[in-house]
Amino acid sequence: MESLTIENFLKTKNEKGEVGKEVYATLIALCSAAKKIAEIAAVNGIGADSLGSLTGAENTDGDEQKALDVLADQLICNALGPTGISAYLSEERDEAVIFEGSDSQIVVASDPLDGSSNIDTNLTIGTIFSIYRAEQESWLREGRAQQAAGFFAYGPQTVLLITTGQGVAGFCLNTEGQFVQMDWQPQIPATTKEFAINAANSRYWPAKVKRYIDTVLAGVDGPRGQNFNMRWNGSLVADAFRIFRRGGIFLYPEDSRKNYENGRLRLVYEANPIAFLVEQAGGRASDGKADILDITPTSYHMRVPFIFGSTDEVDSYHSEQ
Repeated sequence: MESLTIENFLKTKNEKGEVGKEVYATLIALCSAAKKIAEIAAVNGIGADSLGSLTGAENTDGDEQKALDVLADQLICNALGPTGISAYLSEERDEAVIFEGSDSQIVVASDPLDGSSNIDTNLTIGTIFSIYRAEQESWLREGRAQQAAGFFAYGPQTVLLITTGQGVAGFCLNTEGQFVQMDWQPQIPATTKEFAINAANSRYWPAKVKRYIDTVLAGVDGPRGQNFNMRWNGSLVADAFRIFRRGGIFLYPEDSRKNYENGRLRLVYEANPIAFLVEQAGGRASDGKADILDITPTSYHMRVPFIFGSTDEVDSYHSEQ
């Protein structure tokens, strides 16, 4: 049977009324930009290409921008321009890019290059995106307003996980340059024996986080009665993709370091789109108190703690007082 391409997948959703023409065009444009980013990333270090080099500038989060951060952001912005959307919000930009002359209310928010510390180490990096309709002259909406979301992961395979609110579908970029549907249905199992957290920060964690991690590290002899394995990639898309494949829990909590008191990941560009995918795949995503999709952003670059994955394990984390 011939593989289903992302174009045909979205065309069918458009014909069913599940995806509007604006969202359809936007998703196709993002796929086009992702193909270029994947192609460029694949030749990093060959000749004059040094995509992991610092540019000397900082993004809105205070991180030093690398060459591929800037390039990915520009490729996405250029691809979105002709689609007719109203605005583009990027982690790499202080302000929204407003597309003049548009009468659309569609907004795209994106982390153009997630995991940029991995650019030169040949580990998975990615692009995260969120699509929603603005209201009342504001470019900010809560996560439940999203009409589509997903991420591209550039690793051994270039893959796309996407939701338009009717489950999650996975696509892989083939040798002909087409995103074709993969032969598995992303569905996060309720239980797990894997967790992902940066244990190097344990001395800064709140007591609740320490107690939870102690219970999983205690293994079969502890209160959980089973052994857990720890996984951590330093790339949100890489850790997320693993959880969609086989379950797990990801934790990036708040901690006592400066600028980490309210968490580190961005609600609009990272947590919201991942949380939409997670819920559509049967998992749970929260900031440790409330579901991520119910949080109203107060700024483009608002940070939040982020815990997501298998429902039973996220519930166990919430049960710690």
